[in-house]
Amino acid sequence: MELTAWLSLVTLCILGAMTPGPSLAMVLKHTVAGGRLNGVVTSIMHGLGVSLYAVLTVLGMAVIIKETPWLFNLIKYAGAGFLLWLAFKAFTANSSLSNIHQSNQSVSLKQSAWQGFMIAFLNPKLAIFFLALFSQFIDAQANWQQKALMVATVGGIDTLWYCLIAAILSHSLLLDRLRNHIHWVEKATGVALIAITARVLL
Repeated sequence: MELTAWLSLVTLCILGAMTPGPSLAMVLKHTVAGGRLNGVVTSIMHGLGVSLYAVLTVLGMAVIIKETPWLFNLIKYAGAGFLLWLAFKAFTANSSLSNIHQSNQSVSLKQSAWQGFMIAFLNPKLAIFFLALFSQFIDAQANWQQKALMVATVGGIDTLWYCLIAAILSHSLLLDRLRNHIHWVEKATGVALIAITARVLL
């Protein structure tokens, strides 16, 4: 893979990761509710979900999905359903200040890992990204080292970006402020997820 092509891929991945969406909302939610470790676990599992899409794409699954519209629609509507479920959970969460300091016990690392992975795997934006853009960087003659580099680039940039977000959000002063306004964080997360779902479906 030529350096210029790789740098173009890096730029595209950075811009994609920095675009606000359900992934950012999920990292924010778990960092505020559980602390830095929960946010980092969410970020790592999100990166693994992104990497899985990258692996499937380099193995040729993008072509199969592109030629099978019903499969892409299945991913899209499953993702929309998952986003709506997360929005419902955000709106119905118990956010009284008396329970905020117990939040470390109410959000497990397993929950952070599961939701971090699923928000990536069922994200229609990621499916579109890999179908329309990432697949364009794949050379049919590329060896496994080149393909591994591409997968590592995509997954690594995504993971590092959200780990950075979790680290910033978990700064003691900022985290305390967010926790004192957790009810607004949750409601804002719910509104954002519904808006993203509407954009996906419409």
